[in-house]
Amino acid sequence: MSQLSLFNPIRHTYTVSELTRYILGKFEKDRTLQDVWLEGEVSNWRQATSGHIYFTLKDKKATIKSVIWRSQARRLRYRPQTDGETVLANGRISVYEAGGNYQFYVNSLEPLGQGNLQAEFEQLKQKLSAEGLFDSDKKRELPMFPQQIGIVTSETGAALQDILNVLQRRYPLVEVVLAPALVQGQQAPIQIINALQSLLSHPVDVIILARGGGSLEDLWAFNDESLARAIFASSIPIVTGVGHEIDSTIADFVADVRAPTPSAAAELVTPDRAELARQLKHQRRILSEIITANFEQKRENIEGQTWRLARLSPNNLINNHRQTVDGHVNRLNSIFEQQITRLRQQVTQAEVQLEALNPEAVLARGYAIIQKEATVITHPDQVMLDDQITIKLHEGQLNAVITNKK
Repeated sequence: MSQLSLFNPIRHTYTVSELTRYILGKFEKDRTLQDVWLEGEVSNWRQATSGHIYFTLKDKKATIKSVIWRSQARRLRYRPQTDGETVLANGRISVYEAGGNYQFYVNSLEPLGQGNLQAEFEQLKQKLSAEGLFDSDKKRELPMFPQQIGIVTSETGAALQDILNVLQRRYPLVEVVLAPALVQGQQAPIQIINALQSLLSHPVDVIILARGGGSLEDLWAFNDESLARAIFASSIPIVTGVGHEIDSTIADFVADVRAPTPSAAAELVTPDRAELARQLKHQRRILSEIITANFEQKRENIEGQTWRLARLSPNNLINNHRQTVDGHVNRLNSIFEQQITRLRQQVTQAEVQLEALNPEAVLARGYAIIQKEATVITHPDQVMLDDQITIKLHEGQLNAVITNKK
């Protein structure tokens, strides 16, 4: 394809596609057209099954076809409810080649006047941040097992029911203290502040400040400076669950923890009983293993100490001495018995010898003992004639007189 130039004096024919691409290139090279803010009324708002949104943006004198791709449509925080709403849209201008017309490709969309609110939001955010109200080192830690949870929200809103459902499912032991307040409108900030003050005097362990999603105007009460300072001054940890995940408010920045939704806030402030049950079971198993291991170790130590104590026990020493004494006694008894046996043998021999020497025994064989005045006569010279003598026989005795000596 040749380069298109409207000033080329040489006549050349171009296709419609070539001309369209040339115009497209001109649009894309213009930086002004790549970041455009347009104000106008919305008409013919339509979302296709593909997820893309098609509509027309117009004023009294002109219209422009507009497109929001599905990826951008998912992130929209505001959507017009009826035709004729005046909006402020940001995006780029380009050419739709197939249709041969230029279009506005929208990246963000907000109701007219929201730009001023956004500027006010950024100004307050910068001010409070400079004062240190958003500093992380000033954030309070949430209690692990709260006994009482304070809730500040509308008592008729869906946010309250979402929070209660989560608390009942996760941690039914907790007590809920509701401090109802308006969460939208001019009176909302002061009511929210009063509700927080009432919970501070209760007191509770943690506070949830919540409301459902909405536009920037709907959530504006949570961008109030007095409310931000009341949250910062709270002695009780505060968790915000305001709007949806894409919504951010000043209250979120000041709060100790920011949750993307009211339900998520309820999850952040409570332990999960199912998870607690799993942890308890795990800890019980670990504790059982530790106790068993300690028991076995103590048992082994006791057995070892008992064995060492038994070795050092005086009873063993006494028993050893007793055994030694018993050995000595046994040996002495043996010696005594041997001595007694030997003595008995000697006595027996002596008895035999004595028996052999016993005069009675001699007398029994027919011999006699002659005595003179208790003196045994063994020789004739021991007596004289006419001496009286006694003749002792085996049985009895005789008295005689010496009449003759030889």
